Amino acid sequence: MTLDQIIALIVLIAVVGVMIHGRMRSDVVALSGAATLLLFGVVRPVEVQSAFASPAVIALAGLFVIAYAIELSGLLGLIIRKATSLCQRFGATGIWVVIGLCGSVGGFLNNTPVVVLAAPVVRDMAKSLKLSPKRFLMPLSHVTVMGGLLTLIGTSTNLLVNDMARNAGQPVFSLFEITPVGLIIALVGGLWLYVFGARQLGRSATAEEEAEAERERLAAEAQAAKTSRRWRLPFSLPSLARLGESRNQRDGTGDAHLGDVDLYSSADRPLQWKRALIALAVFVLVVAAAGLGIAPIAAAAFAGAVALILLGVLTPEEAYSGLKPDILLLIAGMVVVGTAIEVTGLAAQGAGLLIEVIRPFGPLGALIVLYGVTLFATELLSNATVAVLVTPIAVALAESLGVDPRPFLVAVMMAASAAFATPFGYQTNVLVYQMGGYSYMDFVRVGTPLNLITWAAAMVAIPIFFPF
Repeated sequence: MTLDQIIALIVLIAVVGVMIHGRMRSDVVALSGAATLLLFGVVRPVEVQSAFASPAVIALAGLFVIAYAIELSGLLGLIIRKATSLCQRFGATGIWVVIGLCGSVGGFLNNTPVVVLAAPVVRDMAKSLKLSPKRFLMPLSHVTVMGGLLTLIGTSTNLLVNDMARNAGQPVFSLFEITPVGLIIALVGGLWLYVFGARQLGRSATAEEEAEAERERLAAEAQAAKTSRRWRLPFSLPSLARLGESRNQRDGTGDAHLGDVDLYSSADRPLQWKRALIALAVFVLVVAAAGLGIAPIAAAAFAGAVALILLGVLTPEEAYSGLKPDILLLIAGMVVVGTAIEVTGLAAQGAGLLIEVIRPFGPLGALIVLYGVTLFATELLSNATVAVLVTPIAVALAESLGVDPRPFLVAVMMAASAAFATPFGYQTNVLVYQMGGYSYMDFVRVGTPLNLITWAAAMVAIPIFFPF
């Protein structure tokens, strides 16, 4: 190994180790790794600069601002409330319709505010039917996450994989190119949750009400202890440090109370029609421009965000508040780490090792293994981290096998988001974890079969729509 490869490998191991440990914010960890690589000359300043100005970062920044405008206008809350009122007459089926709607919205908007607004509604509907909210809150999170697989802008992971693939010389994906695969995974996963998964969770609301009262008592005691500066969380939240996706994270310790959805009640704002219609129109134009190939998604989203400021829908201060710099910096920092892995040749060597193991199984075997490795890693690390680390290996692996890298890239997109086996695999899981009163094993019991089922669905769908 060369000196640059040794340094890049040490930095990679250190970054991954600190993120798994979960005591430091993931954006700080990623930036520290990038700074170290730059300091030792493993990456050049121009490569660091290109990471911070990558199309994925620009597109995400614009989309965050547009989504924030829709949230502030009250439109998202109105849609969920109206859908709920229409579905209430259908009982539990109505709740599932609301969950399905949230999954559809998740293909275009950040899924965190969607779950934030829908979770209290779903909880209250379940209680009014004397059903346990446990049956619906976890599926709400999982279905919304699967909704993010429907489009290129559904999750930051999709955009990041697309950007990393472009850097590796691969053609970019169109907005709806991954939709058929994402739709099959979402339908199969949603059907399993509806028929089997939810039945493994609570049925009666009575026991849940007693448990909620106990949780409220413990929360009050914890808050009192915190005031005396002796408070600690009763469980580890490593994902809060590694995801870094909440505007409520202020102190950088990961203690952001993300599990308390009620803290987001202010997000359900009164509807402002003019603001809502303009924000919606801008969003539709951005999606149309990107979907029809009129402009790249980064250019369309950036122009849309600026237009909202010029039209008075958002003040500059509100636009800055919606940017979520912690996510953008995490992605930029990890892109630098990923670039180092690629330019030093570590990605090619990693792919070579994989090839030796899975060559007898052919491209499909390689696809299955790559999906599984990505899925396992996502349960431990943030989606952005996994996407950056695995994408160069996916491209090198496909090229070593002499096949099209596109199915491997789609596999990374799907697997890096579709991780359901822990309450910390995705931020929306954390949001419903406390609200539903779930145990860790509830997520393992429901999420592990869901991981396997969506994995199998992906292995059928990807080769059909993206042949080798």
